[in-house]
Amino acid sequence: MTNNNSQQRNRALIIGGLGIALLIGVFLSPFASSDPDGLDRVSQDLKFEDKAIEDAPARKLPFYGIFDEYALRGVPEGIATPLAGLIGTLATFGLAWGIGKLVIRRSSSEEISDRNNP
Repeated sequence: MTNNNSQQRNRALIIGGLGIALLIGVFLSPFASSDPDGLDRVSQDLKFEDKAIEDAPARKLPFYGIFDEYALRGVPEGIATPLAGLIGTLATFGLAWGIGKLVIRRSSSEEISDRNNP
């Protein structure tokens, strides 16, 4: 019975965390600063932003055609950033969930094999 309560609490924590992340990704992302960040800012400060390679490796990534900076391509401007936040949050959650399931499954199977082979 304790295990069931623990699972329910874990599920509530995961759903609550995902909900908060989605709220931030969808509703707060449009308010992010439009100022350049990271390497963009440094390249502007040091005056080498125009020396980028024409055929940048990032353009070869599978998602380059879908996302433009922090927005979704081909979508009206008002919803492009919130949609990108939604997709990015769900993709990140899915990857973390999947990796977590693989790690837990692998450690559980190793424990069982250790018990069977003392």
